[in-house]
Amino acid sequence: MNVPLTAQPNLFRQTRKVRFSHCDPAGMVFFPRYLAQLNDLVEDWFDEALGINYAEFISTRKFGLPTVKLECAFLSPGVFGSEIEWQLSVERIGNSSIGLAVRGVDGGQVRFELHSVLVATAVHQGGAVALPEDLRAALLRFRGPQPQDESAQVR
Repeated sequence: MNVPLTAQPNLFRQTRKVRFSHCDPAGMVFFPRYLAQLNDLVEDWFDEALGINYAEFISTRKFGLPTVKLECAFLSPGVFGSEIEWQLSVERIGNSSIGLAVRGVDGGQVRFELHSVLVATAVHQGGAVALPEDLRAALLRFRGPQPQDESAQVR
């Protein structure tokens, strides 16, 4: 069961129930399942918070967003039947890359922290390309004002 999404400036949240299929025989989340769910989260974030249809972005517009870097810290085990709130924020917007931070929280306890870098590519061409302008604009709106942005405007 996925609980309805909540989008706030700087944070995208989605609560997901830990299912039997996510777990090892001990009833704890088998860590690669988090990584598959991370991709689901990014797709939902595009569709619901950024307002960009992810399937169209890939299939029709022919862009890719492969993960080129991923750091994971599994701090405490998720267990069968619990609900984990996934919290996604944008750490960095580059010319062709997006840095994301994702935390999983269950009952006030952080279960995992993930940091990933996605790079825009042109499908069938290979190599990085500049982030499309509509995506960059959506990322900036989502991220909201940043301290460095505000100081740059004062100058």
